[in-house]
Amino acid sequence: MALRNLLLIAAVSCSAHVAQAQPASQPAENLVLVMIDGLRWQEVFTGADERYMTNAVGKVEKPEPLLARWHRGTPEERRETLMPFLWSVVAKEGQIFGNRYKGSTADITNGRGVSYPGYAEALCGVAEPVIKDNRHIVNPNPTVLEFLNQQEAFRGTAAAFGSWQTFRFIFRAETCGFPVDDGNGAFTAGTGSPELAVLNRLRTEVPYRWPGVAFDALTVNTALEWVKVNRPRALFLGMGETDEWAHEYDYARYLDAAHQADAYLRRLWEFLQSDAQYAGRTTLMITCDHGRGDLFLKDRAWGDHNGATPGSEHIWMAILGPGIQPLGERTNVEPITQSQFAATLAATAGLDFSSAQPRAAGRIAEVLGPRPTARP
Repeated sequence: MALRNLLLIAAVSCSAHVAQAQPASQPAENLVLVMIDGLRWQEVFTGADERYMTNAVGKVEKPEPLLARWHRGTPEERRETLMPFLWSVVAKEGQIFGNRYKGSTADITNGRGVSYPGYAEALCGVAEPVIKDNRHIVNPNPTVLEFLNQQEAFRGTAAAFGSWQTFRFIFRAETCGFPVDDGNGAFTAGTGSPELAVLNRLRTEVPYRWPGVAFDALTVNTALEWVKVNRPRALFLGMGETDEWAHEYDYARYLDAAHQADAYLRRLWEFLQSDAQYAGRTTLMITCDHGRGDLFLKDRAWGDHNGATPGSEHIWMAILGPGIQPLGERTNVEPITQSQFAATLAATAGLDFSSAQPRAAGRIAEVLGPRPTARP
């Protein structure tokens, strides 16, 4: 009898352990999409590349300090040195796609290889032919945030923050029904706070290095404070310095911007996991709008990106949250596309974006497996 009871206790204990190890099936109640402009998959998956640490290629006159800071013996060590939060938390607790060295490909479908088409594809689920470049035309398609803002569970709770003027056109700021911060000038939507007042003063006084593009520190700190005060359930955050420094072929500052973006991600996620509304109830998706060239295609091509620069089509994506199995770095999986991101984000909340937007691509089956139960 004692042996039988012991075996029963062991079986119950094992079952409880297995049950706890399974991902939550409850749909997410909050959705966060972060896009890091022009951050190449190469640095994401293999870290800093010493071949770029020269004056001719990366404006690096003295590579030794850069090597000491970023270079390590293996790709895994280098990437975790560059983006420790992405690899120690997101990749371990969620999934990450796009390491072409390991049979995981992620690509744009718009063929343009520049920012506006990339943001539009990721946010709207379709490569829109009329969006050919970064000119300020109003996006003809609703974004996934606009879709969410119209759903009962998310109604009136969306917000978008970015460091680039063009976001007002990407998100259709005049008609979308939620606040859109393009990083330029003060941001006064929603409920304010003393911290937001200080940030707004800085946003009007700090000069712009690039036309229409703000420093990420001003945009991200505004977003983090605004989230604490206004409690959005659907959030977009766009960071742009990785792209701007890469355009200047400044590899050191490009790496700094990638590392800082990772630190901002940590701050955002740690706040979300410390707050009752968000903790354990939030999907976080992280990606980029386009890839870039490579050093050995032609001189300094790593800073270029467009439809004529091979490599601009290659991107990456990471995701974690309720119902996302902790499968880590995906290898030897079906290719994914940027056009699937909007439907995948919505699906983590039990919502079918592609049925509302028939032109949008479907969700990434690899992420969620069977469709989660729809929210009542």
